[in-house]
Amino acid sequence: MALTTFSSLSPSLVSTNSRYQRLIHLPKVLLQRTVGKQPSFLYLSINSSPSSKVISNPPAVRRRFAQYHPTVWDSKLIDSFTTHYTYELHGTQLERLKQNVTETLLAASTSSTQGTTSTLSMLKLIDSMQRLGVAYHFEKEIEAVLTSLGSSSTASTSSDLHTVALQFRILREHGIPISPDVFNKFRAGNGRFEDSLSKDIEGLLSLYEASHLGMLGEEHVLEEAKSFSAKRLRQLLGTLEGKDGLLKQLVQQSMETPLHWRMSRIEARSFIDIYQKDDSRNIDLLELAKLDYNLVQSVYQREIKELSRWWTDLDFEHKANFSRDRLMENYLWAMGINYEPQFSNCRIGLTKFVCILTVIDDMYDVYGFLDELELFTDAVHRWNMEDKEELPEYMKPIYTALLNFGNEVTDNVFKNNGLSVLPYIKKEWVNLCNSYLVEARWFYCGYTPTLEEYLKNAWTSVGGPEAILHAYLLLQGRNITKTSLDSFKHGSQIIYWSSLMTRLSDDLGTSKAESERGDVAKSVECCMKERGASEEEAQDYINELICYSWKKINEESSKTAIPKSIVKLSLNMARTAHSIFQHGDGIGTSNGVTKDRLISLISNPIPIITHN
Repeated sequence: MALTTFSSLSPSLVSTNSRYQRLIHLPKVLLQRTVGKQPSFLYLSINSSPSSKVISNPPAVRRRFAQYHPTVWDSKLIDSFTTHYTYELHGTQLERLKQNVTETLLAASTSSTQGTTSTLSMLKLIDSMQRLGVAYHFEKEIEAVLTSLGSSSTASTSSDLHTVALQFRILREHGIPISPDVFNKFRAGNGRFEDSLSKDIEGLLSLYEASHLGMLGEEHVLEEAKSFSAKRLRQLLGTLEGKDGLLKQLVQQSMETPLHWRMSRIEARSFIDIYQKDDSRNIDLLELAKLDYNLVQSVYQREIKELSRWWTDLDFEHKANFSRDRLMENYLWAMGINYEPQFSNCRIGLTKFVCILTVIDDMYDVYGFLDELELFTDAVHRWNMEDKEELPEYMKPIYTALLNFGNEVTDNVFKNNGLSVLPYIKKEWVNLCNSYLVEARWFYCGYTPTLEEYLKNAWTSVGGPEAILHAYLLLQGRNITKTSLDSFKHGSQIIYWSSLMTRLSDDLGTSKAESERGDVAKSVECCMKERGASEEEAQDYINELICYSWKKINEESSKTAIPKSIVKLSLNMARTAHSIFQHGDGIGTSNGVTKDRLISLISNPIPIITHN
């Protein structure tokens, strides 16, 4: 079946500075999603698209190895993780600090009714709680405060840019409606923001962060806000020294990665260091953040040790030595998607899912012959343990691990509420392996897909829809019902855009190494070959698609029909992908930034000075 390629992509791809002076040219598959159509999965004919390139000499049929480096986290090292912080020893102190912070929040919310200055203090307190990673302790209190604030007219009446922008961002983060029209008071008749704002560094920073909560149709305000604030902040960056050092650090971080895109746990560790140098810090909140970080870390250590025993028992280090041995890095995915300590079962199950997915991904991408992969895909369709006998020897333990894991999740749900979720689990694994097989066929036929074809398949092959389903099943536990599973369908759009964002971030981080290895073309290469674009131009365009995807994620997040758990999981998956692939392939080559982050998140507690 032929797919129509997108012919409107400009050879000179859209630059960041002129992003919305004209419409971004989107592949048709994204336009279909924008108007609500649901693209179906297709087995793509390798001769169906005249704009795609077929290599005249397809790859030789030989077993390939990716030469991934061994794990930097062996089981002995993981077993050595230890901490002095436990809920048993520090539970009383934790509860005392939580109570103190609750009282501070309630006092701030009462004062906020008395003026703009008090409102700003309350907003900054909530923002700090969120960035320090402790807001989950106060969800009901924060929600009550923000609901009251959303019904007031503070943002409409305040003339302080910092207050208005901070309120806009926080309300949108919590799904409370607020219009970008609140920024009109800061704009001149020509639509541009007033030059008088150019010296308001805190206001500009808040405006820049708020602009990343925009949706489609709001570009006339929020894209202008982003462009204006980014330009002014870069101009002012060199002037921030001495007492403004903390502000300079915050601006630098935002210019690198906007707050809305950051992985929560990494942000918590970073912001603790910043907040403790802030003269206006709340001591109880700071002490709570440090203690909570260390206590949550103790939970992570317990989980990773349990997972290490499971992973060692599978022995994929030897039985599937062609694949990436990345238990700790895969745990980072699970932690990023759902970090709160009470969701251990979700993180453990999700890590198992990602570990098995990684092995299967490498099998399809690198090691397996096409006829073997066809057999494996057919076996997944049948989902029968007896079918493993028809598979090549190296595939048998992989197939066994897949079915055992899927059946384990199914059995646990059934024991809790008598509901069988196997059809849902099987469907997602079938979809995933189907998408892997499409890419394997492309590779073995020497076929370079159009970007249109690639994206239609790649949002599934990245594993996003499958990860969200498993996370949802593991998260809901006893609360899963047929109705709640049906409500999962309402989140199909946000899952799609989050998965697409994950795929595009993955491609930007890994495409160079995969291209050098001779893997099937990813989005950057598809764009380059189809349009004759340079690598830099193609990367710019993929970044444009990422920004567009974020607008769609923001739009879907605001819809009340979507369960909040699905919104949260989808947002966090996109953030985790950005974090992992921001500096390259954070999984395949997991030394450097990824290793440092894991040491900080799992191994090293934050020093706490005890005051007598």
